[in-house]
Amino acid sequence: MALTLQTPQRPIPTTPKAHQTRTEHDCIGTAEIPADAYWGIHTLRAIDNFPVSDITVGDHPELIRAYAQVKRACARANGELNNISAYQAALIDRACEDVASGELNDQFPVDVLQGGAGTSTNMNMNEVIANRALELGHHARGEYGIIHPNDTVNRSQSTNDTYPAACRLALIDVSGMLADSTRQLAASFRALSERTMPIVKIGRTQLQDAVPMTFGQEFGGFASQLDSDARLLESQQTPLAVVNLGGTAIGTGICADIRFRERATRHLAELSGLPIRAAADPVGATSDVGDFVTLSGVIKRTALHLGKIANDLRLLASGPRAGLAEIQLPVRQAGSSIMPGKVNPVIPECVNQCVYMVVGMDATVSCAAEAGQLQLNAFEPVMLHALLTGMHTLANAMDTLRERCVDGITVNEKVGMEEVMRSSSLATPLIGYIGYEQAMAIAQEALDKRTTVYEIARKKKVLSPELLDSILNPRNLIRAY
Repeated sequence: MALTLQTPQRPIPTTPKAHQTRTEHDCIGTAEIPADAYWGIHTLRAIDNFPVSDITVGDHPELIRAYAQVKRACARANGELNNISAYQAALIDRACEDVASGELNDQFPVDVLQGGAGTSTNMNMNEVIANRALELGHHARGEYGIIHPNDTVNRSQSTNDTYPAACRLALIDVSGMLADSTRQLAASFRALSERTMPIVKIGRTQLQDAVPMTFGQEFGGFASQLDSDARLLESQQTPLAVVNLGGTAIGTGICADIRFRERATRHLAELSGLPIRAAADPVGATSDVGDFVTLSGVIKRTALHLGKIANDLRLLASGPRAGLAEIQLPVRQAGSSIMPGKVNPVIPECVNQCVYMVVGMDATVSCAAEAGQLQLNAFEPVMLHALLTGMHTLANAMDTLRERCVDGITVNEKVGMEEVMRSSSLATPLIGYIGYEQAMAIAQEALDKRTTVYEIARKKKVLSPELLDSILNPRNLIRAY
């Protein structure tokens, strides 16, 4: 919509004195609102009602940005359909741009753990956009006869279609960020794998000696797992791009222009650059949070892989005298207030704790998803907060592990080879030549006499020395696919 307003692109707002107020009303009564606030009476009620977590909607800038895009798409659709005037649509469009930029994040003071299925967040957004739009048009905040939070900004909309749409855009945004961190960590492990691919060590199953492998193969396994997680995270963006704009309260589209659904969805796709599309069953989509549950499961899977990797790093670095001591982690800080010289694997330990938080996130999402009733799930706010927090925590943990640990890992080549040669599992390749029973006897005798399989096999002359040297050479036992 083309409309030129004779106003500065970014007018400098005048801030009234702190004690000045404006009077607003709702179905409960009237209240005094700080004159310099962009939010209004509905936000004030929510501030008073939900003083629980000290975490506000404004602390999730991805949600603010996404919700502003949703409202901007809706304003463009309403303007095209003449549901609001061209003047109103243009001011709202510009106000949404300001909100999306983050410059008004402090105007979203509602607690993230709010009743009402996100209604307080939607009304907070409507009020901020309305008052910013009024300001852009050189009107006073609160002059809702010109641009009204409900009648204008929220036209053809409900919390129950706009809030989930904003949630989905925010989740796509942050899941993409988490996928990037996952790929970067995988790349670090892959680089470590390439540096250590020729260096032999013993593999282990159930914390017991297995067969030889290389450090590179072990680290490469970590990279493969993380790459798989990154692909799964990226695959969640397609189902999350399905929105129910125009469905309003329960998906039936009450109070919405019948043409609005298609227009708003199309504008949101254009504004976001995402393959946004309308839900096939509006009523079913309004109460369905299955995509949140699926995403949560993928996030948890990624976290569990990360936790297992952190556990392995701590185990491989255990020691330095009484543990495995196969690898050295970068030294980050003194490990004890009483034991001189002790150094602990603090970075993997930090990562493990982040993983536990993500497992709790998944439990929260599961409980909230199951608790929804009939045509709406009222607990999307806690699901969104848990998912966004969990993904940020996990991404930060991955970045921390990569930058402060993985990129500085070194391996102990001598320890790796000594463990292979001492292991009774080195009898495994003899099976093809002398059978399982005889190989088992050699392995047991090596354990009993605290010597090596090679020494026992050589003394028993089960094979020629040349063949034995070839068969029991650890580097010949490692198959790279």
